[in-house]
Amino acid sequence: MNELVQNLQNVKWIEIVRKYQEPDLPKAVEQILTSVFVYVGLMIVMAFTIRISYWTLLLVIPTAGFAVRTFIIFHDCGHQSFFGAKNKRANDVLGVITGILTFTPYHFWRRAHAMHHATVAKLDQRGKGDVWMLTVDEWNEASKWKKLIYRVYRNPLVLFTLGAWINMIVAQRIPFPGMDPQDKRSILLTDLALLLIGVSVILLFGWKAYLLIQILVMMIASSIGVWLFYVQHQFPGAYWARKGEWDYLSACLQGSSYYKLPEVLRFFTGNIGFHHLHHLSHLVPNYHLPRLYRQHPELAVEPITLRDTRKLLAIRLYDEGKRSYVGYPG
Repeated sequence: MNELVQNLQNVKWIEIVRKYQEPDLPKAVEQILTSVFVYVGLMIVMAFTIRISYWTLLLVIPTAGFAVRTFIIFHDCGHQSFFGAKNKRANDVLGVITGILTFTPYHFWRRAHAMHHATVAKLDQRGKGDVWMLTVDEWNEASKWKKLIYRVYRNPLVLFTLGAWINMIVAQRIPFPGMDPQDKRSILLTDLALLLIGVSVILLFGWKAYLLIQILVMMIASSIGVWLFYVQHQFPGAYWARKGEWDYLSACLQGSSYYKLPEVLRFFTGNIGFHHLHHLSHLVPNYHLPRLYRQHPELAVEPITLRDTRKLLAIRLYDEGKRSYVGYPG
């Protein structure tokens, strides 16, 4: 257990974060205007102008950025933090709307993401909303086929492109047998809404406009989203523990990263880079995370930056003996 975790055990950290859990309606409205409205507005502009020139597709990249920012609002609504825990209905309504706009069924995702928070950094409970990871021992015991599948899955060209696209655009459209009825209903209603939107756009602007704009935006946004999620929990020095050894503070502050991004990227990613603070208290809305970090230096952790990208991409397996990530053996 490092010094940061030991120090926090000696202070009332719950009291520290509590005051940041209070919602700020003006900031919430500002985020909606600078995220959801801009995202939808850019989509409409491209739909109208694509008939004139395909140069309008250059707007796909910033639009994808606003889609990511919209997803962060959706994410906060799922935690009941965007409008505060006392305003469940407002969080749920906005969550459903932003979920449709980002191809994600709200209630289904909310339940799965809650499991992620409950199991973060637990080696015995991986596979709940996280990137597939094997330990060295599991790799040594795996069959040749499993190793091949794992290598393909973990290849950056697959994980952050095809894998991300399939998960966001296809996998979340399909309810599976035995699924909770509310989750199934969430998926089907989201699919219905997307179908109605898609048909409307195609009738008004043509199928090429829909595919070139909406699908391209979601492909870029989903790649960014998977990369962010990867960085948040798989980085050099990340904490993992077995049952009986797992510690909540260590999981939050050492098992979740601080991804220090340039200001413009922090804007588009909705402050989600302060991920260790988000796991410390998921009831803190994203617009309060920078202030929490500034005002409480005792919560500071070693940041990850864009310069660390190469090291992050080299991660393959987790060595329990060394308590660190390693590459493939041999």
